[in-house]
Amino acid sequence: MKCSICGRDAVYYAKYEGRFYCHKHFNELVEKKVKQTIRKYHLIKRGEKIAVGVSGGKDSVVLLHLLHKLSRKFPFEIIAITIDEGISGYRPPSVEIAKKNAELLGIEHRVYSFKEYIGFTLDETVQIMGDFEKGERVGACSYCGVWRRWLLNYASQDVGADKLAVGHNLDDEVQMFLMNILRGDVARLGRTGPYYEIIHEDLVPRIKPLREIPEKEIVLYAILNNIEADFSECPYAVEAFRAEIRDWLNEMEEKHPGTKYQILRSYDKMFPLLAKTYAKRDLGRCKICGQPTTGEICKACNFKLQVHEKAKKLGLTFRIE
Repeated sequence: MKCSICGRDAVYYAKYEGRFYCHKHFNELVEKKVKQTIRKYHLIKRGEKIAVGVSGGKDSVVLLHLLHKLSRKFPFEIIAITIDEGISGYRPPSVEIAKKNAELLGIEHRVYSFKEYIGFTLDETVQIMGDFEKGERVGACSYCGVWRRWLLNYASQDVGADKLAVGHNLDDEVQMFLMNILRGDVARLGRTGPYYEIIHEDLVPRIKPLREIPEKEIVLYAILNNIEADFSECPYAVEAFRAEIRDWLNEMEEKHPGTKYQILRSYDKMFPLLAKTYAKRDLGRCKICGQPTTGEICKACNFKLQVHEKAKKLGLTFRIE
């Protein structure tokens, strides 16, 4: 097949728009989407310091490369942050990949671990809390998601970042939307949309420059541009509700190309109303860690206390602050 733009050999067929792309024009397609998203929602301003959450996976590593390329023409500062959850056999290799990419690009890189800042690795948490299949604990992704968000915010503050860029792609955004609809958590949809709402001085605004790019395009961009990334899946992903939503969405996209974009457009139309209703919350400070929360104790510290209490019953001792 030939590129719909220049006639050279195509490397990609965008089924949702019926166009073929060669290597050069595929790169331009992806990079243009990122620039348009940043420009449309005013995600980055000149001179700002942007913390980039880099796990070593394809999305975050590609995001780091794309923002670095953009920063050459539109000056802003970048610092890479990696959260080490403590997942044996999975996280150590990806942390090394994150380090290598940051070093390659000349970007400062810092690692923050669950063990150091939470007191438990994710593996230790799962071991302590019991069997998911038997209903002894919530899914590993619940602990991980809460603690990752908490630590990413802490780390972003620690490095003095104006904003935190995360590698959420089109698939992630649409999955998130449907998951929250099915769970009845409409309020969360008012806080995680296409642009950020500043709701507390100690919550670093999150931006998602990749939200218009399908996951498969990110994979291809990494491969075509020889970007080293970890393509493996977290061993705890089988416990996630998200996996079921992902499979259903992929099936619908195959039958009806453009489904994911249509769902995203629907969400974006709803977001201003949802944000107006739910984004402005009265937030206090957690009496344990001092981070913003709606209650006396934040969810991250609640989870820490639960794991600590269960560990004590098992006769295990861990540091907790």
